[in-house]
Amino acid sequence: MSYNDILISTANFIPGYKVTELKGFTYGLTVRSRGAGGNISASLKSLVGGEVGAYKKMMEESRDEAMNRLSQHAKELGANGIISVRFDSDSIGQSMQEVIAYGTAVVVEKE
Repeated sequence: MSYNDILISTANFIPGYKVTELKGFTYGLTVRSRGAGGNISASLKSLVGGEVGAYKKMMEESRDEAMNRLSQHAKELGANGIISVRFDSDSIGQSMQEVIAYGTAVVVEKE
């Protein structure tokens, strides 16, 4: 996978490449909030069950934003790859969600 010309892998390596330099920890963070209308519709949806489209869309956008910020941070460190990428998410209060993508910024060369 690639974001902003940075190779990204959830594994501890990037297939077909060798790590020549470690640049260190890199991350991308975003915090999003659903508006009052989204919270009301989500509350109503919880009564009948099923997928809450507004929250799903918010989380997809949050994940993409975290990945973009992750790759941008890695570029700032001088990396062209990120290995061991992970996501974490947590609620902040009742209406906000934090999403962080993190990994190890590396310089890689094609084998």
